This record gives sequence, C-alpha cells and structure tokens, in this order.
Amino acid sequence: MNCIVLDSTHRDGINYTELREPVPGPEEVKVRIKAAALNHRDQWCREQKYPNLKDGVILGSDGAGEIVEAGNKVDKSWIGKQVLINPALHWGENQSAQQSEFRILGMPDHGTFADYCCVPVDRVHQIPAHLDSVHAAALPLAGLTAYRALVYQGQVKKGDRVLVTGFGGGVAQLAVQFALASGAAVSVSSGSGWKLKKALEMGAEAGYLYHSASWVEDAKASGSGFDLIIDSAMGTTVNELLELVRPGGTIVVYGATLGNMKEVNARSLFWKQARLQGTTMGSDLDFERMLDFVVHHRIQPTVDRIFPLSQATSAFDKMEKKEQLGKLVLQPTGG
Repeated sequence: MNCIVLDSTHRDGINYTELREPVPGPEEVKVRIKAAALNHRDQWCREQKYPNLKDGVILGSDGAGEIVEAGNKVDKSWIGKQVLINPALHWGENQSAQQSEFRILGMPDHGTFADYCCVPVDRVHQIPAHLDSVHAAALPLAGLTAYRALVYQGQVKKGDRVLVTGFGGGVAQLAVQFALASGAAVSVSSGSGWKLKKALEMGAEAGYLYHSASWVEDAKASGSGFDLIIDSAMGTTVNELLELVRPGGTIVVYGATLGNMKEVNARSLFWKQARLQGTTMGSDLDFERMLDFVVHHRIQPTVDRIFPLSQATSAFDKMEKKEQLGKLVLQPTGG
C-alpha cells in the first residue's frame, strides 16, 4: 500500500513509499482511509522536534474511511461502516488527566497517512450524517482538543466573552465554532488580516492582529475583559493574556508554539484570581461528547485544501508556512 513515513534521511523529512498492508489484530479493525488530515504534530515530527521519533513510522493522527476487515474478536457488523478514528490511545480512567501510557496515533504507532490503517475497534466511531469523509477526517484531534479546552477545562457558558488566539489553525477554528454554538461572544487574534475577516464572517465579534503593538490595548478597549481565553502560543504572550482576562477568568493553554513562559506577572495572576489551566487532547468521554455536540449543532470543520497523498510534501510545506485556514487533508488514490 502507499503511505507517508517519517524519513530523517530524506531531504523532505518524509517519504512517499510502499509498505505491506496491515493485518488487524483480534480486537482491531482495518480501515480503508478515504481522507486523512494534517496536524502540527505531523510537521513537528518532520522537523525532528517531537520526542521518541522513529524513521519508517507512518505519520497521521486523523483519518476517516470504511472498515473493510475486522479481527476475530470484533463484531463483523462493523464491516462496511463509514467511520472516523479517535487518535487518543490509552487515556485511562481518570477524566482529569491522561495516564503515563497515553500516546497519539501516528507516532510511535503507524498512523493514517496510508491506504489502510488498523486500530482498536474502540477507536472508531460512525461518521456524523452531515459530514463527508473529508470533513470527518478534519475533526478528531482538533475537535477533541478544542472541545476539552473550551468545555471541560474552560467551562464555557452562554454569554461568556471568549478570546481564541491564533485563529487559522484546526483547533482554533473549531474552538471558535464550538464557542459560538455555546452562545458565547467570541473574539480572535491572528497574524493575518484575511484570517480575521474569515473569523468575522463566521460570527466573531472582533479580531486583532497580534503583531500590532496596540492589539492588547485595542482588545481591552472593546469591553471589560474576557471570561475565557483559549491559547496555543504561550511564551511571553502569557502576560498579555493576563491583562485581558477578567477577574476570576480562565486562560486555557493547549500548546506552546512560542516556547515556554519566561516570566509570569504573578501579581496579575493572583490579584485577578485568574486560573491558568493546561490541557491536551482529551478522554474517550470528551470525544463522545464532542461528537454529540458536533451532531447537535451540525458543525463542519473548515477545510483549506485537499491534496493527493502522493503530494503530501506540498501540504506539509503549506502548513510550515502557516498559509492555511483550517485543515489540510490528504486523500489516497481512490479516496
């Protein structure tokens, strides 16, 4: 079968190659992948910026397709069903945090950038009726991360003022959609004016260019602060967010694209009685609730562009340049 593997010896860091089709284990299903979406995690693997990397592993955490084979301990009624894959493996029983065995599909386990992928049957869910395979593939990792950040950790409620930073990526665009569907008033920040325009078209009430020296003052002038801020950057920006969060408000962090925090204004943190909360991915319960939420509100992930699997390098390059709005999707031949 055709697939995209990590290859540190290749000039692109990845390689389009052929491997033997996988065979499902007793409690696994084999999915013929119709669409698979990129995440920044895949690009970080390509850049050798992720721990425990191994050449030859098929990348990709997000995928959707048709079950074509089932292990001998799996109900055969699954065969023929159209499914999407939950890429969170071995979260554990603790809803508040993942166990040490937790890992994500696509490294070190073979992932979805292939014609076929085998996963435990408890990782597959039927595709919501309002989504096709392309948009279903764009949902799992980003949708799970956004839902847990916003709903479980952020406890968003109707009427809240919410700021989503870095609008344009998969998690951020879904966080905006989820927040709007929850009845929140949403603002965004981004490095691109055209992305801010798209956010406003989606229903955001305000957008700020975070490269502007005045963006924090502009955001402060727009109201009395934010009840909830969803952020993936951190670095030195944490103190800007502490200026913007309301007393008693919450900042939820799901990434650190700008690196670790260098210095935190502790006085702002404790005087505002603000909560600085970390989050990552989500539990099986979060995933099920996220799917129910998506179905109820008929939410559709934003897809920027679809690439043939054979042109994965072009999709990775587009992500590296931060040119996309929403998800970049790969399709195997015949997907």
